[in-house]
Amino acid sequence: MATPKFSRPKINFNQVVKLRVSEYFKAQNIARSGNSQLFIKAAIIVVSFVLLYIHLVFFTPHWILGLFECLILGALTAFIGFNVMHDGAHGSFSDRPWVNTLAGMSINFLGANVFMWKTKHNVVHHSFTNVDGVDDDLNARPFLRLSPSQKKFKIHQFQHYYFIFTYSLLYLYWVFFTDYKKYVTGKVGIVPIQKMKLSDHISFWGFKALHLVLFVAIPVYMVGWVPWLVGFLVYGLFAGLVLTLVFQLAHSLEETAFPVPEPVSNCLEDEWMIHQIRTTANFATGYKTLTWFLGGLNFQIEHHLFPKVSHIHYPALSKIIKQTCKDYNIQYLEHRQLRRAFISHFRHLRGLGNA
Repeated sequence: MATPKFSRPKINFNQVVKLRVSEYFKAQNIARSGNSQLFIKAAIIVVSFVLLYIHLVFFTPHWILGLFECLILGALTAFIGFNVMHDGAHGSFSDRPWVNTLAGMSINFLGANVFMWKTKHNVVHHSFTNVDGVDDDLNARPFLRLSPSQKKFKIHQFQHYYFIFTYSLLYLYWVFFTDYKKYVTGKVGIVPIQKMKLSDHISFWGFKALHLVLFVAIPVYMVGWVPWLVGFLVYGLFAGLVLTLVFQLAHSLEETAFPVPEPVSNCLEDEWMIHQIRTTANFATGYKTLTWFLGGLNFQIEHHLFPKVSHIHYPALSKIIKQTCKDYNIQYLEHRQLRRAFISHFRHLRGLGNA
C-alpha cells in the first residue's frame, strides 16, 4: 500500500484559519513557542519525577506507599511526555532549536526513542490521521479493532471489556519491542523512517542501555528482584494506560471519521485540514487543571492543525478555529466532559466489536 494523497482544497478554509491565527499572534505580539509558564511547569514535573525516583529506589518506602508512588511515577512519565517531549519533538517547546532537541530527548531517558517517535507521530500520524494501513496508532491487531475497515476477529466482540488492560501495555510494549522493530525494519508500518546517521545509532543504543541501568539494574540491586518487578509493572502499566487513553479519546470515537482512500486514485476525499478536523475531537477543554497536566492534548484539534505551536496557546486558538469552522459550516467535534469522551470511545469499541 502506498501512502494516499489528499484532495485539493475546494474552499479557502485553510487559508482563512491560518490567516486568523497568524493575526492573533501578531496582535498579541507573542511567539508561537512556549513561555516561562511552560518552562516552570516542565521543571516542576521533571524535578518531581527525579525526586520520586530517588525516594523509591534509594529510600525504599513501605510497600503500600511504594506502590502508590509507582502509580504517581507512571503518571509523571506520561506528563513529561505530554508537556515536555511532545512540544520539544514538534519544535514548539522553545524558539531555540537546542532547547527543543533537549526537551524531545526526555523520552530517551524514559526508555523510548525520539527519532522513532518523530516518524511515527509527527510524520505518519499527523499526516494520515485515522487512515487504516498507514496511521500506526490504529494498529493494535489482533487484540483491538479500532477502525471499521479493519478485519474483525471473534475476540473483538469482547474488546470493550478488556481494552483498558490492552492500553496499559503500550508503554512497556513501546520501550521493549516496537522501537526495536522500527529500528530493524527501518519502517513505521508502510512508511520508511529517515536514514539514521551514526549519531542516531549511538543515541538509540546508548539511551536504551542507560534506561536498563536506571530502571532495571540499579532498582534490582537496591530493592531486590521481586519488589522491583512488581513496582516496575505497576509503574509501566499505569504510564501506558494514561498515555493511550489521552490519544484514543481524541481520535477513536463514535463521531470521528476513518477515511478510506479511493481505490483507483488512492486519493482521500478531503483536503488535509478538513481531514484533520473530521478525524479529531477535543475533550474536557473547560477543565484547566486537566489541561495543565495533559499538556493541552485535550485540545487535539488545535494541535493537529497547528502542531508547531506550543500547547499553551491552544485555548486561545480554539476560539478562532471553532468560529472559522462555524463560518464554513464544518463540524467541530468536542466532548465537554471527560466521561462523555470515554463513553463515546467505549461505544465505538463495542460497535466495532459487534458489527
